Amino acid sequence: MQFAYSLLIRFVALILPLLARFNAKLQRFVEGRKTVWDTLEKELHGRDNTLWFHAASLGEYEQGLPLMEQIKLKYPNHTLVLTFFSPSGYEVRKNNTVADITVYLPLDTPYNAQRFLQTVRPKMAFFIKYEFWPNYLKQLRTRAIPTFLISGIFRPDQVFFKVYGGFYRKALHTFTHFFVQNDLSKTLLQSIGIKAVSVSGDTRFDRVNAVLQRENTLDFMDLFTQDATTIVIGSSWPKDEELLAHYINEAPETLKFVLAPHNIKTEQLNAFEAQLKRPSVRYSQRDSLSLQDYSILIVDTVGLLTKIYAYADIAYVGGGFGQPGVHNVLEPATFGIPIVVGPHYEHFAEATALVHLGGCVSISNASELKSILDAWIANSKERKEKGTLCATFVQKNTGATEHIVSYITTNYKPTLTHEKM
Repeated sequence: MQFAYSLLIRFVALILPLLARFNAKLQRFVEGRKTVWDTLEKELHGRDNTLWFHAASLGEYEQGLPLMEQIKLKYPNHTLVLTFFSPSGYEVRKNNTVADITVYLPLDTPYNAQRFLQTVRPKMAFFIKYEFWPNYLKQLRTRAIPTFLISGIFRPDQVFFKVYGGFYRKALHTFTHFFVQNDLSKTLLQSIGIKAVSVSGDTRFDRVNAVLQRENTLDFMDLFTQDATTIVIGSSWPKDEELLAHYINEAPETLKFVLAPHNIKTEQLNAFEAQLKRPSVRYSQRDSLSLQDYSILIVDTVGLLTKIYAYADIAYVGGGFGQPGVHNVLEPATFGIPIVVGPHYEHFAEATALVHLGGCVSISNASELKSILDAWIANSKERKEKGTLCATFVQKNTGATEHIVSYITTNYKPTLTHEKM
């Protein structure tokens, strides 16, 4: 099975350059990997003391950030190498300040896995939430490098727990220790013979809670909102936008709406604007038009959504009409904002918990959307009570980072290798 898997990855590596000619994201995926080896060899020259973190994409990076920051403080003489699999993570955070070196992860071929570990020589490796690459994991195990899964979450329907999932179960057994989000994940891992598991919670709670301690003001949002009741629509997809455009068209003009879509492709933005019956303004137009004269702002850039949530009275988090489902509800929750999501949220423990608490409401159609938004707009007391449920939920679930750091620093003390001259 390992041979067949590796053969498949090699085949993918061959056809990706051809497919990339027709897809911009795939093109970034392919082009970005062409400089990985040169970057690593240049930046790591003379450095032997490294720690490797891997994040699939932007969400996993944000999830792992609190741990990366703390590990860097605990091991100041080590070089932190961060890899991304997806362009949506790398392109947004390639200039981050927590990692010393940030690159794409080469595809999981046996050759790439061996070369990467020979080049990086990590003292420890950390995989955030997902991403189980068998060849990399096999090489880590062969080299006896302590390897940890951070904020993992497992479900009974995953391949690891099926009768035909032996190959991927074997990959899981290469990890040194699992830090998982809940008891079910621990029970599932134990059912396949994995005992080195700790229920530590989700480091995303620490990440979003830390947001409250920083400066969250945005001049353009101060100008746009003018203290009006504001609904922020974050990480939306076309299905979300179709329902919301209908609501916006019938809403009082005194309400303010901010749309920060998951994709900022021109065609998607144009399609949303075409559904609106009154003018909207884009973030990119903020210097040429008067933001305060509009009630609809479309954010056609990335990296601002978290701070924008600080201005929301109500948040709508997109993705809930697709698969795997809703995007990050913790960012608005930490600001004490009630949240609306689509019907597909069950795979996300935090969204499920907030729905059960009542701070988040799931809707399936336009009439349900209108009903809940109208109710919260009309009743500020109820709105604030629901928001408080969200904020309290975040506060009660912090501490995962401290748990993980304490365990690692107590049980794993990587020795420093003498630096090359």
